[in-house]
Amino acid sequence: METFTQVRPEHLNHYGFLFGGSMLKWVDEFAWIAATREFNDCRLVTIAMDDIHFREQVQNGDILRFTIQNTGKGKTSISYSVDVYASEPGKSEEQLVFSTNIVFCNVDQNGRKAELP
Repeated sequence: METFTQVRPEHLNHYGFLFGGSMLKWVDEFAWIAATREFNDCRLVTIAMDDIHFREQVQNGDILRFTIQNTGKGKTSISYSVDVYASEPGKSEEQLVFSTNIVFCNVDQNGRKAELP
């Protein structure tokens, strides 16, 4: 799955760059959407995100492109890789600014692990 968002003033930290928490929120949300579209009868919750490393500063107005790919399925969980690229509006040159792997677990009504279909 691929999706986009634009960095706006409300996403900036006190130095004028993208707040890391905004990036993590988008990664979690967009990867969850990809997982839910693939496993639409499941109740998926985030259980892990690895290697949180902000590679480059992201500025106000930058357009972020998120690429989300399924990297593996277990009995109750599914993994996705997420890469985030930034570009200035009107420019085609992108740079990788963030990447991670995220894992979701299928849970039942009581929050206990449940098998994936």
